[in-house]
Amino acid sequence: MQRRDFLKKASVGAAAGAATTLAAPAIAQSGPVVKWRLTSSFPKSLDTIYGGADVLANRLRELTGGKFDIRVFPGGEIVPGLQAMDAVQQGTVECCHTASFYYVGKDRTFAFGTALPFGMNARQTNAWMYYGGGQELVDEFYANYNFISFAGGNTGTQMAGWWRKEVNTVTDLKGIKMRIGGLGGAVFSELGLVPQQIAAGDIYPALEKGTIDAAEWIGPYDDEKLGFHKVAKNYYGPGWWEPGTCLQFFVNKKEWDKLPKEYQSAFKVAAYEANVTMLAEYDHKNPIALSKLLQNGVKLRTFSKEIMTAAYKAAQQIYSDEAAKNPAFKKIYESYGKYAKTQRAWFSVAEMPMDQFMQAQR
Repeated sequence: MQRRDFLKKASVGAAAGAATTLAAPAIAQSGPVVKWRLTSSFPKSLDTIYGGADVLANRLRELTGGKFDIRVFPGGEIVPGLQAMDAVQQGTVECCHTASFYYVGKDRTFAFGTALPFGMNARQTNAWMYYGGGQELVDEFYANYNFISFAGGNTGTQMAGWWRKEVNTVTDLKGIKMRIGGLGGAVFSELGLVPQQIAAGDIYPALEKGTIDAAEWIGPYDDEKLGFHKVAKNYYGPGWWEPGTCLQFFVNKKEWDKLPKEYQSAFKVAAYEANVTMLAEYDHKNPIALSKLLQNGVKLRTFSKEIMTAAYKAAQQIYSDEAAKNPAFKKIYESYGKYAKTQRAWFSVAEMPMDQFMQAQR
């Protein structure tokens, strides 16, 4: 490079750097100090799923020169993990990081924010949320509970959990007590299984003591941390009830409306980052953890076609029945179902054939 060209480019780069340097303090100096509390549904030990909230908080501090400060609390410190949404609704905290389907006991419409059994995968869910009208639909529903939402991470398709004994037929499921969240429990109930909703930190002792016979959480990385393989060796897949599990940030609507527009924009940017990086991190960590589990004697198993087909049929019936009596569920389900059909048609053209070919090359 000629010296003259180098100096020219260096001066342009320096000017751009100076502009960037000046911009951040200008925002920080003009913006108010805002201090929020965020309660997570997850323990700090589960660093990837809990870490989504840390990504949000850290990026917000960077974008606002430390003026917008969110302090993150693990599940149980302010409220129990499964009461995070209630804390935001009631104004106990300004925001939370949770899975919307933890609250299907209030209304099954809550499932759409996180995952639907046999629903869309992570990429398809993001497409629906960001471009297919999904975000607007779920926030219209959430308005009844005094908060708005932002996608805040995705685990990808989850595993189907840890089972004390093999299950090969629908008959084998009858009477089994299993920790399972969302509508997956409702589907399994139709097949004779007894679902239990238990927070992450309480699953291991319940499985160890025999209070439950099976438990699902997320996938190899977190499951290894929680030690499930020490008390149940049969590791099943796929987790058809969570094909693309989207975590969410819930923000109290009144507190959101108080924020300057610049802070609202910064929050949206930080949430985008949390959403994208969590999925990438799980995709990186899960194969490594699965290899370790298999070395420790874990038996990797796949649900039989009989169980998968029965579960699929039960899920479709539940959706039909719920839509017939729940207008909110019906409105979102019509959008979700139509979008899923279009997405699967597209994925069958390129993604699926490519994946199937590459898997066969192993």
